[in-house]
Amino acid sequence: MKNRLFKTAIATILGGLSYRVAKSSIKIMKGNDELYAPSSDFYNPTSKLNDKRIVFLGSSITYGLAAKGNSFVDFLKVEHGVDAVKEAVSGTTLAGNDKSSYVERLKDNIDLNQQLDAFVCQLSTNDQRKGKPMGKISNSFDINAFDTETTIGAIEYIIAYVNEHWSCPIIFFTCLRKPEPEYEALRQQLFKLQQKWNFEIIDIWGNEHIKKLNEKHPEYMADDSHPTRAGYRYCWTPVFVRELDQIVE
Repeated sequence: MKNRLFKTAIATILGGLSYRVAKSSIKIMKGNDELYAPSSDFYNPTSKLNDKRIVFLGSSITYGLAAKGNSFVDFLKVEHGVDAVKEAVSGTTLAGNDKSSYVERLKDNIDLNQQLDAFVCQLSTNDQRKGKPMGKISNSFDINAFDTETTIGAIEYIIAYVNEHWSCPIIFFTCLRKPEPEYEALRQQLFKLQQKWNFEIIDIWGNEHIKKLNEKHPEYMADDSHPTRAGYRYCWTPVFVRELDQIVE
């Protein structure tokens, strides 16, 4: 009797798990339908962003990990004519001296012999999860003074590097996360850094309109952080278009 009850309980648990996995998979499939893919059919020839060369440095959200590799960057490129450089590797951190870090990829992979109209950087959601120390805001503006083994040091290094080589508008953007004190603390430090360095912030984390859209349309998000194609098309891209229109000359 006990054995039968045990098997029934396990079957119920597994059945519920299978249902949730299937429901999640259906949601992601719906959000990633070809209908929502970037398409030249929606190209806007009058977009102010046409032919603007912009570097986008980031990790999975910049890449479009849960959207078949299509992020807001691809929508900007295909539908708004942005001459986009997409330097995005999933799972990477701002901090660190390994080859995949934001700092090292910036130095190794972004051509210095080009003019940039803007530089956009993702406030990574990976640093705290991978144990990178947050660090402190430096009193210096010297690029050699920043500890790139810390997240804040890496951010300051990136800002100084871009200012030194391109002197173009710098934009950082925050990401969606389920309630996470560590990321919120980093976000608060980003706003303090803005006061020092005078860069722009696109605050997706604090965008209540996006949060309401995601609640109304579950297919817009594959999980708490990663949008689907539909999420990028209807939530993220309009925000970036509006903000970049005001920032980029």
